[in-house]
Amino acid sequence: MLYSSVLMALPQEAKTLLIVVGVIVGLLVALIVAIFFMYFFSIWIRALASKADVSISDLIGMKLRKVPPSLIVEALIRVKKAGLEYVDSGSLEQHYLAGGNVLGVVNALIAADKAGIELIFPKAAAIDLAGRDVFEAVRTSVNPKVIDCPDPAKGRNTIDAVAKDGIQLKAKARVTVRANLERLIGGATEETIIARVGEGIVTTIGSAESHKAVLENPDLISKRVLDKGLDSNTAFEILSIDIADIDVGENIGAKLQAEQAEADKRVAQAKAEERRAAAIALEQEMQAKVQEMQAKVVEAQAQVPLAMSEAFRNGSLGILDYYRIENLKADTDMRNNIAGPGEKE
Repeated sequence: MLYSSVLMALPQEAKTLLIVVGVIVGLLVALIVAIFFMYFFSIWIRALASKADVSISDLIGMKLRKVPPSLIVEALIRVKKAGLEYVDSGSLEQHYLAGGNVLGVVNALIAADKAGIELIFPKAAAIDLAGRDVFEAVRTSVNPKVIDCPDPAKGRNTIDAVAKDGIQLKAKARVTVRANLERLIGGATEETIIARVGEGIVTTIGSAESHKAVLENPDLISKRVLDKGLDSNTAFEILSIDIADIDVGENIGAKLQAEQAEADKRVAQAKAEERRAAAIALEQEMQAKVQEMQAKVVEAQAQVPLAMSEAFRNGSLGILDYYRIENLKADTDMRNNIAGPGEKE
């Protein structure tokens, strides 16, 4: 009544403007409601046509929980059409909210079911949340994967090893693996397989008595490597190891021997130089001792006149004795001069 009275009191232009505004607002509200209804109604119709048990209230709840209803319905339609009745919309919502790839898990479940591989939704979701591509894992279980060893992407083309005869061999291997879904969570990746196979190749070649034995029977490497159980605690099962190529490299043994001989030569030269330096030092020491002895002789000779003077004063030596000594010295010098320089020495 109050609204009617107020409306009647307004001028005609104001009444017209108010009515137009009301009509526009009503049309906008009706359009928003229609779009909102048509969005959920179209998804609901699609789910209903595919016999996926989803109500409009469920779709609205998904939207409020910030879960794309179209994504959940698409995934639910796929599992229902594949005959996987144990997967419901609640499980799909939980996996999406946990950050998982809903369609990837659904595709993996469908592929596993068609291939006869036992895989349930909780396990597939756990594998996906662990960071593994569960759909790729299922495909690898059905179609085995071939891994190059070593990985060319790492910059190495061959695995190099040396046999006991010192000859280097360069080998390439191809490892055929199949994904093991039971060990996919927490299992080692392809890098571990490549590293273990490379280690096995190096060990096998290194234990061979001759490189010729390895060249004659390359399958010897494959058998020994497979017997080691290299796929334990990995996400794969090794089906076969094939030696793609094996070439002869350098003569590492001869090279090492040459290097060792060169090192021994340098050591011997160093020791000889040490002995030469010691001999030179000893010679210098002997020369110093000779000089010292000569100095002592000169010193002793200087004492002779003093001793003779003392003998004259004491009367122990007479003039005749002194002349005799001088004559003896003169006679000795004369004999030395006659004998010549050679005999004097």
